[in-house]
Amino acid sequence: MKILLIEDNQNIIKGLKYTFEERNDTFVALSTKDEATTYLKTNQDIDIILLDVTLPDGDGFTLFEDIINKTNIPTLFLTAADEEDSVVKGLNMGAEDYITKPFSTKELLARIEKIIRRQKKNSIIAIRGISLDIDKMEVTKQGNTLDFTPLEMKILLLLFLNRNKVVRRDTLLDTIWEMTGNDVDNHTITVYLKRIREKLGIDLITTVKGIGYRIDDGK
Repeated sequence: MKILLIEDNQNIIKGLKYTFEERNDTFVALSTKDEATTYLKTNQDIDIILLDVTLPDGDGFTLFEDIINKTNIPTLFLTAADEEDSVVKGLNMGAEDYITKPFSTKELLARIEKIIRRQKKNSIIAIRGISLDIDKMEVTKQGNTLDFTPLEMKILLLLFLNRNKVVRRDTLLDTIWEMTGNDVDNHTITVYLKRIREKLGIDLITTVKGIGYRIDDGK
């Protein structure tokens, strides 16, 4: 398992580094919002993120909303006792859980295992004969694997994870820019969606004119 800790308290970093390395997990610790933003642009093979609410150069909520939430990496907030009320904001954004400092390592590990088990149960999303395995990042249709580029897969994953909801064009533009570093426009989105639709071979993706795209469970 690969864990990313975003936290500036050196005692917590040292303690968790020892715990996770004893378990033979891969452990990465970053101390600031800027470090985490840079790291996540090129590293998303992470099983869970432990995110402190208060960072030296910003707050964890903003980092989660602007960057982490788009990666779909399960996130657990680390909060001080007087921040418990505000962490509801993070949960409403889509974070998996939170734990209050000081916390026991045993409790933290139990919460992480619960999140990982829940994620595994939900790792395959099937809609109208199209199955997307999130763990394998593989799409199949009637048992046959469909070939998508990494960027096409990322776009399709966003649509599947947000099924029954509109994924805005701005969100898709940000995703393409983050993966390619190239300037993109609405025409770029149209081209990518056309390719994805052709490969799926069924009318699965709905265009919501002027807003974005949507996949519905019951369509």
